[in-house]
Parts: sequence; C-alpha cells; structure tokens
Amino acid sequence: MRFRIGAALFGLGVLLLVFAVGLAFYVAPRVTKLPYDLAASTSVAEAPNARFMQIKRVGDEVSIEIREGTLVSTIEVVPQAQGTNTKLPAELRDDAVAWEVYQTVNWKERQELINAYATGLALDRVSGEAVDWDEQWLDDSDQKFDPRADKERPSAVDVDYAGQTYKFPFGTEQKTYRYFDRDLRQALPIEFKGVETILGTEVYRFEQVIDKQPQQVPADRVQPLLNRFAAGATSGRIEYSNTRTLWVEPNTGQYLKVREQQHKELVPNTGNPTVLLDATFTYTDQTVEEAAERADENGSRLALVGRQGPIGLGVLGLLAVIGGLVLVIRGNGGGGGAHRAGDDVPRTGDGAGQQGDGAVTEQESYPDGPMTDTVPAASDRWRRETTPSRRPDDDESGRADPRN
Repeated sequence: MRFRIGAALFGLGVLLLVFAVGLAFYVAPRVTKLPYDLAASTSVAEAPNARFMQIKRVGDEVSIEIREGTLVSTIEVVPQAQGTNTKLPAELRDDAVAWEVYQTVNWKERQELINAYATGLALDRVSGEAVDWDEQWLDDSDQKFDPRADKERPSAVDVDYAGQTYKFPFGTEQKTYRYFDRDLRQALPIEFKGVETILGTEVYRFEQVIDKQPQQVPADRVQPLLNRFAAGATSGRIEYSNTRTLWVEPNTGQYLKVREQQHKELVPNTGNPTVLLDATFTYTDQTVEEAAERADENGSRLALVGRQGPIGLGVLGLLAVIGGLVLVIRGNGGGGGAHRAGDDVPRTGDGAGQQGDGAVTEQESYPDGPMTDTVPAASDRWRRETTPSRRPDDDESGRADPRN
C-alpha cells in the first residue's frame, strides 16, 4: 500500500513541477504583453485656476483672448485590433499593437472646447515603447474638431514617436527612461525619483523637467499671436516649460496618477512676453481610483502567474516528490530484501539453515509490496494487475504478512 501511495504521490509531484515550469516560462511571458483586444480606457485631468489662450473663429473673423478658469483634459486610448492586423507590417504584428489616442481640452465653466488632438502610433507589447512605424500620425492643429468623428484629417502630420508615451514597461525598473513630449516632438529623459503609495498600491514616481524650450510652431500660427499681443514685433517664438510627474505601478507599467505643470509664453523680438498657458493638470480622484483598481487587479493576476503560482506549485511538487520517494522506499522494505534486522534466519542454497520447526529459504520469503518500476495505469484493473496471485501464509513463511 505504501508503495502505491508513494508512486502516486511521486507522479503528482512531477506533474506539479511541470506545471510550475510551464507557468514561469510559457504562460507568464505571454501574460506580460499588451493584448490585442485591450479595452479602451479614459483618463480625466483638471487644471483649476488656469490661464489659457482661447481662439475663436466666426466666418473669416478670428478672435484671440487670454482667459482664466478650469480646464478639463480628457484622453481616450483606443487600441486598434483590426489596425494591428491590417496596417502593421508583418514583422511587427507579433510584437506591437496599434493604438489611436484622442484628447479634448474644455473650459469647464463655459463648456467650450479650447483644444483637441488625435494621434495614431504603435507600441511594443512588452516595453510599452513606441516602435518605428511609417504610418504614425499626429493632428494637433488649431482647428477645432471632434477627434473621434472626424476620420478625415487633412492637417495630420507624420511624427516619429520614440520612448515611453502612454505606458511604461511591464516590470518597470527604478531607472531613467525616455518619455516622448508631444509639444517638442522628441523623447527626453524622465528620472526615477522614489517609491510612494497611492490608495494602498506601491508606485514609482518619475519626473521630467523641461525648461523654456522653443516649441516648433509654424510661422503662420505665430504671426496672428504677434499681431494680437506684440504689435510692432517682426518675429517671435513660443517657449515651452513643463514639469511632468508620473506615478507608475511597476508590475503593469500603468499610470495611477499624472501631473503636468505646463507653461507657454510668446516671446517677441521686441516688447514683453505674453503668457499663453499656465496650468497644472492633475488626474481627478475618480481617474486615480479607477486606475488603482485596474492596476491592482492586473498586478495580482501577473503576480499569480509569474511569481506566486510557479513558486507555490514548485514547493508543493518538491514536497510531493520527496514524500513519494520516502513511501516507495519504505514500501520496498527499505531496500534490504527479505532479511531484516531481527530475522535470525541463515540463508543457504540447500535449505540447511533452520529456525524453530520449519526451514525458510530465500525464495520463500516475501517482500512487503509488489516490486515493479511501472506506475499502474489509471483504470479499475490496476488492483488485479499489481496484486500477487499468491500470498505465503503464516505456516509457509514463519511470520505474518505485515500488510494484513
């Protein structure tokens, strides 16, 4: 009986070890990738007490004014499963996903659209970095459009995305990454600053500081600003500053919180600068709560598949294998054959050795269990197939079978 239980336990242990290896080396690498059918997500940030420029067009008339109020930025990320399959080149389809992203900025108090942009890009499924793709595009023109409804975008331009954009890597590290800034059209360093906790979830805080960098703005968009705010100036530039802070859940690379302290000035070649934007955008409480909930669920799933599952199954498997071996050895009589300590029975080939009234030969002694190297098949016949056809009784062996 011990042999049978030990063999079954040993087999179970081996199976658990195989599952542990499969989870660690086959399932986990596939789970830590952006899925093709990822659901769309929306994040909302508000900038109270903001100072901003409003451009209104009525027919041929254009008015430009500096306003104050609360700005609401809404960003929707929409994965493109069909676009991944049809637009991405074959060499990218297994490793990248196509996304489209839409943003609107509204003046909260008046419910008026201030700005909008739309973009299309491809991200590496593991690192979250933008990949080199010929069909990346960006439309952040001054035209006011519905970014979801207006599929024809005559003002869209090519853009070379690089670095992190809307996501950090699975398994984010405590190091400096590159983050793409849409206003400057380039990826700049974003430094790891520390570990914090948001709503019970551990996050890494990263910070990117951009100080008074010239923004690449077409001359036909700068000239109306000079006419309005710097009469007499013949040229000018827009200087852009931003302190961007990201709180990233490291297992998933998801943003739990984002804050951007943006500042833009029109700097003419003569006259005083004019502040065009001074606003601090921060994720709303609802957005943070929803992001924390998603990160907690996804992080738990990744931890189960990538770490807890393999370790747990591995430990259980090793214990089962060891326990099975011990039972098999004991069921085999400890490896000592028929002669045990305390059995003062001499073994001879001619049956000369005797104890008591009956001679006991080596052939007549019987082990404690069936001797076989084959684990019985899983059927109702295994008992008959592995049970000896004949058991020596007490009169033949001189002792009782310990299994009875």
